[in-house]
Amino acid sequence: MTITYKPDDYLDSTPEFTDNIEQRETLGKVFEILFLLGLLIGIFILALLLFDIFQDGLARFLSPGFLTETPSRFPDQGGIRPAIISSILLGIVVIVVTVPIGVGAALYLEEYAPRNWWTAIIEINISNLAGVPSIVYGLLGLGVFNYLLGFGPALISGALTLSLLSLPVIIVTSREAIRAVPNSLRYASYGLGITKWRTIRSHVIPYAVPGILTGVIISISRAIGDAASLIVVGAVGFLTFNPGLFQRFMALPIQIYSYITRPEPGFANAAAATIIALLVLILTLNGVAIYIRQRFTIN
Repeated sequence: MTITYKPDDYLDSTPEFTDNIEQRETLGKVFEILFLLGLLIGIFILALLLFDIFQDGLARFLSPGFLTETPSRFPDQGGIRPAIISSILLGIVVIVVTVPIGVGAALYLEEYAPRNWWTAIIEINISNLAGVPSIVYGLLGLGVFNYLLGFGPALISGALTLSLLSLPVIIVTSREAIRAVPNSLRYASYGLGITKWRTIRSHVIPYAVPGILTGVIISISRAIGDAASLIVVGAVGFLTFNPGLFQRFMALPIQIYSYITRPEPGFANAAAATIIALLVLILTLNGVAIYIRQRFTIN
């Protein structure tokens, strides 16, 4: 003897599912409106900040020599060329150092590392390091790179400190991107007799490149815009020459801080113009990374 259930019988037997469905839909609409309102408030505040910055600094940003000359003690003269060169060099060194190490660490943890208590401790510590304030990394860089390794307050010390700041973010996001690769790709490759490393190189990494580059974009943007760690390491606010890897250096965030702390009113406009330059630099790097990500996206 078989018993069959009709859909109406099922709905009748579960009145708690249908009794409050209208109430739950109304509550969902309320939360949707609240979340949208929060998004609009954030966008509105950001638009106000950008409007104020461009209003104060656009004329100074477009003035002749602002991007190509060295700083001056007069607010309406000089430029930010050393800061731009320093920020570009910092970004390049951070990319060169962090991307191979971060992606390699993520590949090892996801593809090779055994699932034991030691690996769990490493994963927890990496996740915690992603939330450590940048000033702590500055103190670490000061002790290790400035004094222990003897680099002193040079650009290489700041770049390696920013690399430490960026590594946890790259590792965490790269692991998530690698974890999102379907196992069916791995099994199909193994079924054809392909080795594990060639499977990772030919299938896993190309599939995970968009997610990996997203983490790189986030971490590099944070590093270029960071000032606290660079102040501790020894970045200066006034430089009259183009810096090298083992020379004193400055950066756009440090230049902004230097301008803001000066009492003359003209330096406020110079600080706003420097903020515009920093925004342009970060958006340019992000645009290049987004293009590369779209270029390697597997449809």
